[in-house]
Amino acid sequence: MQEEWLNRIALTWGNRTRQRQLRHVLDRYATATEAVARHPEMVSIESIDHAKKELEFIEKHSIGLYYYKDANYPYRLQQCVDAPLLLYAKGNIDVNQQHMVSVVGTRMPSERGKDWCRRFVLDLAKKVPHLTIVSGLAYGIDVAAHRAAIEAGIPTIIIPAHGLDRIYPSAHRQVAVQALNNGGILTEYTCGTEPERFNFVARNRIVAGLADALVVVESKQRGGSLITADMAVDYGREVFAVPGRADDVCSAGCNDLIKRNKAQLIECADDLIAAMQWQVEAKQPKQTTMVEMLVELTTTQKQLVDLLQETEEGLHINQLVMETQLAYNAVVSDLVMLELQDVVKSMPGGMWRIKK
Repeated sequence: MQEEWLNRIALTWGNRTRQRQLRHVLDRYATATEAVARHPEMVSIESIDHAKKELEFIEKHSIGLYYYKDANYPYRLQQCVDAPLLLYAKGNIDVNQQHMVSVVGTRMPSERGKDWCRRFVLDLAKKVPHLTIVSGLAYGIDVAAHRAAIEAGIPTIIIPAHGLDRIYPSAHRQVAVQALNNGGILTEYTCGTEPERFNFVARNRIVAGLADALVVVESKQRGGSLITADMAVDYGREVFAVPGRADDVCSAGCNDLIKRNKAQLIECADDLIAAMQWQVEAKQPKQTTMVEMLVELTTTQKQLVDLLQETEEGLHINQLVMETQLAYNAVVSDLVMLELQDVVKSMPGGMWRIKK
């Protein structure tokens, strides 16, 4: 397995500007080692040397690895065509938490924006079980979201634009250290990677794709938050924006997202919970129905029906994936078949329930 990881790292690092082409090659082979054997031109002496050093760092610092073909890879990112092929993690991270919310915004927020962000995360943490907050540790709204999650005692995941051998900005080192105890740091970059400007744009696709919903708290007319929001829209994620005064520079981007119907207006945690149709109360006792008697179900379809029978409000597809431990596409296929058989009904926000 050591050789396999060496080849995975060498391939992804050596072809980091050609990830889609690399994925096309890797998809044709069972292992990265086989891919290297068939395409030796895709790795260089430099990339192999870099991979060896990275493996030493990984072993020394107990770094977690997520390869796109492995079962532990974040299933939400598997839905994104340009997701990283290999991720490096430090801390106590659950990349497949039941509820994941990304919070982004300007690096120069108003006091109102920072206060709203804190209250939003604290309130959401009280009402939504199994919640993780995702952001990028940047100045402003990003770090405010991380701090609020730490205050609330819920996991928070930092997505940096560099490797795990540094923290940027260094002023937020203490926040990063606290996050390692409940959450952690997740990146596609290896050691030695500087926080270059273009890396921030690339890392935003992880912020957008890793969560169920993206919340933009404050943003100017242009900025990284709006790029992340566009990515989230492309990935089919729910996007929310906090409105502001028409003449408020910090709210111009949020207002524009709402005006162009790229984001839903949000004023509090309850707005997100309602839009996502997340179930926040305890599960109700299972109710007996006649579904099994009316329709011949497969084993996996029956598993989905059993879960949906436990609640009148329904369940989000991500929760069904987590509960069944089935592949995302398999769950979608079974749900569509059940809907065609008039057993279940799809609802807005990725929710499903038994059809009454």
